[in-house]
Amino acid sequence: MQVRAGIFDSGVGGLTVAEALHRLGPALPISYLADTAFFPYGNRAVEEVSDRALVLAKTLIAGGATVIVVACNTASSAALERLRAELDIPVVGMEPPVKPAVERSRSRTVAILATTGTVSGARLARLTERHSGEATVITIAMPGLADLVEAGETSSERIRAMLADALREPVARGVDEVALGCTHYGFLRPTLAAQLPASVEVLDAAEPVASRVLTVMAEAGQHVPAGPPQEVLCYATGDADQFEATIRRLRDGGAALPPLRVLRPVA
Repeated sequence: MQVRAGIFDSGVGGLTVAEALHRLGPALPISYLADTAFFPYGNRAVEEVSDRALVLAKTLIAGGATVIVVACNTASSAALERLRAELDIPVVGMEPPVKPAVERSRSRTVAILATTGTVSGARLARLTERHSGEATVITIAMPGLADLVEAGETSSERIRAMLADALREPVARGVDEVALGCTHYGFLRPTLAAQLPASVEVLDAAEPVASRVLTVMAEAGQHVPAGPPQEVLCYATGDADQFEATIRRLRDGGAALPPLRVLRPVA
């Protein structure tokens, strides 16, 4: 059986998941679909994001994907259950790492940085209710932050100012775990680490999700082939040149990315 992981996100954010998956299974063929024509998802209606997620998943399946990875918290909140109900291959989604953040917190105070869509979504509310226990969980909407990362900014002065403003009060309240609720924010880990006290840990879900993908594939009888590392095949629904320019800016800024090959845009 020829296997292939199909990953989609609204833009470049899901490449943090693609990087982790490639690192854990370098010979696994991966297709990455960036829905840049519809970026950002955070301000769109839930129904629109759900419909779009189904279109993207079916596009990846038509290209040979045997497992779908929804590498977007907003799309996972809007569409994960629907995709699992309507598709006949495994689907793995994203969720903010609330549980590990609470478990690792010594101060019992954690913060979640997320898009407006994720903060207002039912999935994060359920996660917080299920896992917060006696801990204080502070959810912080970061409108516009993913847009800056999508443009290739990860350490600019306005990025640093935005993060400083958002985290000043939570840090003063004793936050010692910051959970990233958007895959785009994974590219901001070095900037966050430079701004936060050394006692504050930053968590994202990219590697746990990548590990889960490999587990789900194995349970479905889909085994990663032996062989040399594979390039991640990338497609953008919008301007492919702009997508490549963002990737170059991320690499120039020191972002960890897998080997990528950007192919022609898809409709």
